[in-house]
Amino acid sequence: MELRKLLKNIKPVAIKGNEDIDVTGVNINSRLIGKGNLFIAMKGTQVDGHRFIGGAVEAGAVAVMCEELPSELDGGVTYVQVESTEDAAGKVATVFYGEPSKKLKLVGVTGTNGKTTIATLLYNMFTKLGYKCGLLSTVCNYIVDEKVPADHTTPDPIELNALLARMVEAGCEYAFMECSSHAIAQKRIGGLHFAGGVFTNLTRDHLDYHKTFENYRNAKKAFFDGLPKTAFAITNADDKNGMVMVQNTKAVVKTYSTRSMADFKGRLLECHFEGMYLEIDGREVGVQFIGKFNLSNLLAVYGAAVMLGQKPEDVLLVLSTLHSVNGRLEPIHSPEGFTAIVDYAHTPDALKNVLGAIHEVLDGRGHLITVCGAGGNRDKGKRPLMAQEAVAQSDKVIITSDNPRFEEPQDIINDMLAGLNAQQMKKVISIADRREAIRTACMMAGKGDVVLIAGKGHEDYQEIKGVKHHFDDHEVVRDFIGTEERKS
Repeated sequence: MELRKLLKNIKPVAIKGNEDIDVTGVNINSRLIGKGNLFIAMKGTQVDGHRFIGGAVEAGAVAVMCEELPSELDGGVTYVQVESTEDAAGKVATVFYGEPSKKLKLVGVTGTNGKTTIATLLYNMFTKLGYKCGLLSTVCNYIVDEKVPADHTTPDPIELNALLARMVEAGCEYAFMECSSHAIAQKRIGGLHFAGGVFTNLTRDHLDYHKTFENYRNAKKAFFDGLPKTAFAITNADDKNGMVMVQNTKAVVKTYSTRSMADFKGRLLECHFEGMYLEIDGREVGVQFIGKFNLSNLLAVYGAAVMLGQKPEDVLLVLSTLHSVNGRLEPIHSPEGFTAIVDYAHTPDALKNVLGAIHEVLDGRGHLITVCGAGGNRDKGKRPLMAQEAVAQSDKVIITSDNPRFEEPQDIINDMLAGLNAQQMKKVISIADRREAIRTACMMAGKGDVVLIAGKGHEDYQEIKGVKHHFDDHEVVRDFIGTEERKS
C-alpha cells in the first residue's frame, strides 16, 4: 500500500521523502521490522521507540513515523513527523489492514470488573445463535473457533487490527473485545469503528499507572466519548459512574439495573451453587451463574444482544445454556463435601462482590475460608484494602503470594497485613507458598464449607523475578481433592 494512502486519517507535521513509496507492513516493534515496512516510533512507559529508528532502517524499513526527526536522515527512507505517534498508530494500522472494524459489528466492553465475563459470554452466545464471531479478551483471543493466545487485555494497535482483519477473512460478522483503561489511554483502539460499547462498573484499580481515580475514570469515559452516533452505549445504572460514562457520548444510550427503572431490568429470585433463577424484563430464566454481580453482567449481555438485533426470547434461551468463564466464580466440588471456588478477583471491590455472592448461597450454613494475595509492582494502596475485605466476610483468611513479579512475596504480604488490627489478625494466617496455602485451606474445610481461591483465576502461571512459572489454582485444588477437570 502506498504510504500516501496510509496517511489519509492523520495530519503530519512534516514529511521528509517520497510519499508514493510502497509499504509492505506496519510495526511498532523494531525487532519485527521487515523489508519495505513502516516503523512507528512510540514513546512507551518503559522505552522510547525513537532509540530504535536506526535499527529499524537497517532491518529494511522504508518509512519511519516519529515525533522527533533523527539528527541524520537516510536518503532512501521517508520520515513522517507527527504530533503523537501513539495517536497515529491505530489510525495507520486500521487503514493498512483494510479497516476491518467497519466490516463486522465490533462491541467493546470496559469497566473495572466483568469485562472478560461479558465479552466472552457475548462471543459464546452469538456463536450458539449461529454466527461466526471473534473474541479479544484477557483469557484468550478467538477467531471463530481458532484459539489465539492473549498477552494483554487489549493488544497493541497493529496486532489488534491484524486480528480483526483475520476475523473478517474468516467470515466473522461480530467481534467482542475488552477495552482496558491502559488501551484507551494509550490509543490502542484508535481508528476502530465500534457498533456498541458496554460499561460494567468502576472501582479502584491501576492507580500505579493512572495515578488518580479521576484519570482512571476519564480513560474509561473517553471510550464512550468516541463512539459514533450509529453505535449504542449500554451503561450500568447501579454504578455511581454509570451515567457519567455516557454524558458526552453521541451513541444511543441504554441502561441496565438490578435495583431501579432501566431499559434492561433484572431481579434475583433464587440462588444456589449450581446457578440462579432470575427475572429479566418480566421473563423468568434459570442460569448457571451465581452472585448478584453476575446478574448485572448477564443483564449487560442481554442488553447488548438485543441492541444487536436479537429477539429477547432467543437471547434468554441461549443465556440459560451458558456457563461461567474460566476462573470467574468457578466452583470445584470435593468428595469431602466442601466447595472450592476459583476466581480472578484482584481488586478490593471484586473480592467484596465475590465474597458477597458466596454468602448469598451459604446463608450461614457453612464456613468461608479465603485464600488471597496481591500482585507485585502494581498499586500498593489496594493491598491493605484487599486484606480488609477478605477478613470482613470470611471465617478464616490465608494471605499468600499472587504474582510477586520483582517484589519479595513476604513484603507484599506484610503490606496486606498492615491494614488489619489485632482483632482481625486472629482470623488470619500467612503462607508465602501459594500451593501450600491452597492445600492448607482445603485441609481446614469441612462438609458444607467454601474455600475461595482469589486473585489468579484463569492464569496458569506465577510470575517471579521476570519468569513465568507454570501454576494453576484449578490444578492445585484438583490434585488435592482428586477430581478431574470440568469438560465444556
